[in-house]
Amino acid sequence: MSESVNGAVRSSGVRSLKIEHGDYRAEVVSRGAGLRLLEIGGRPLTETSPAGEKPPLSAGLVLAPWPNRIRDGYFIFDGVEHQLAITEPARNNAIHGLVRRDDWELEEHTPNRVRQSIRLGLHKGWPYPLRLTTTHELGPAGLTVTHTAENIGAMPAPFGMGVHTFVRAGDTPLDECTLRLTAGTRLPLDQERMLPVGNSESVYGTEFDFTAPRSLDGVWLDTPFSSIVPDPDGRARHELRAPDGSGAVLWTDRQFGWIQVFTADPEHGQGYPGRGRALAIEPMTCPPDAFNTGIDQVVLRSGETWTGTWGLGAL
Repeated sequence: MSESVNGAVRSSGVRSLKIEHGDYRAEVVSRGAGLRLLEIGGRPLTETSPAGEKPPLSAGLVLAPWPNRIRDGYFIFDGVEHQLAITEPARNNAIHGLVRRDDWELEEHTPNRVRQSIRLGLHKGWPYPLRLTTTHELGPAGLTVTHTAENIGAMPAPFGMGVHTFVRAGDTPLDECTLRLTAGTRLPLDQERMLPVGNSESVYGTEFDFTAPRSLDGVWLDTPFSSIVPDPDGRARHELRAPDGSGAVLWTDRQFGWIQVFTADPEHGQGYPGRGRALAIEPMTCPPDAFNTGIDQVVLRSGETWTGTWGLGAL
């Protein structure tokens, strides 16, 4: 059942908010502050799913206060041990934070802008209150997404963020596309648990080298990349292109020092419904298991606010 209230459409209890600017059109949902679709002139730049349904493979959802996985759901911070709920039982990990399944509160909705927020309270193994906001805004160059995290508790808090963004070059099959990443290193993972094993390694001259455009024909990835190289404007850009040169560019500011690149693939048991093979380029502030390794873990003091920005546009 769907209903429209103040420009927002609710389906199965999930609020869906549409924004536009020029030929760009986007739709944002309340559940997980997710980006349900982005398109230009009817050409899709992201994968999508039916309104009101759980997005497949967490597509478009905000991942906080940590992205990716925490080994055994266990970490020590400031000398205190924490045991989070295990949300990936098959691998015994805590995965993708605590807010992707919750409804965020609508703070602002204009023709080209949506701002939503959520207060993250106490959870099993998580005693750190935070206030998170996510703003989706369309402009001449496409979508800009701004995230903030404010520590509203009395103690310092660990923090990390990611976004499970699937990109798309119109209706071109993924195997006909090329990918370019401005990333110089990758973090090896244990393929059974998808957790780090060893230190970051250079990608140059290896199968993980996408510093020049490469065909995605048959390529499968579930890999964290770093050593992100920004352009002079401070933004790092990653490009998915169809054979005619059209496609999508995802950019990140310096707060997002990592990207996880994931290929949805039926042959690996995780195809994207209606599409088969699909590609996620996920901005992240830190790698998997950062609360244990300490790599790029953000620490928010009481009253401190963190801000990070990324975006997505057409090529």
